[in-house]
Amino acid sequence: MEEAASERVPAEVWMDRAVSMAKEALANGEVPVGCLMVYNNEVIGKGKNEVNETKNATRHAEMVAIDQVLDWCLQHKKEPDEIFLNTVLYVTVEPCIMCAAALRMMKIPLVVYGCQNERFGGCGSVLNISSATLTNTGEPFQCIAGYRSEEAVEMLKTFYRQENPNAPKSKVRKKECSK
Repeated sequence: MEEAASERVPAEVWMDRAVSMAKEALANGEVPVGCLMVYNNEVIGKGKNEVNETKNATRHAEMVAIDQVLDWCLQHKKEPDEIFLNTVLYVTVEPCIMCAAALRMMKIPLVVYGCQNERFGGCGSVLNISSATLTNTGEPFQCIAGYRSEEAVEMLKTFYRQENPNAPKSKVRKKECSK
């Protein structure tokens, strides 16, 4: 059940729900990232990584949530530009460069995330899409980091410790031992 729009829900509550989605992703063999898009105190889009399930490298949690918001706009006969301008993204891991660029193009004003993404982060860890001066890519957005970051890092470590059955086989030939 969604909270009434008149009550302000704290970021911790939204992040709890995003962490739950990340746990679902981990249980499904996906990189454990979960997110919610909140408009007027209502979740109108949510996502967890679906890359391995769909065999589509673009199905990051944020992209799944963006698609859900676009569907929500169609169903409610709302203009996506107006909705995204008033939507906050809560996500367990800093959006990658691809997702940060999509968020900027959709004009999301605020991203609240857990841990940094040291390898692919688009909100400052690798590239700062959120505030960089880019042409024709929408307005910069604000980022608030650190919500539930330790838990997000632990889920990522758990994922990367296990073998990914969908990863391509190594092309490096192993040297045979001579006896």
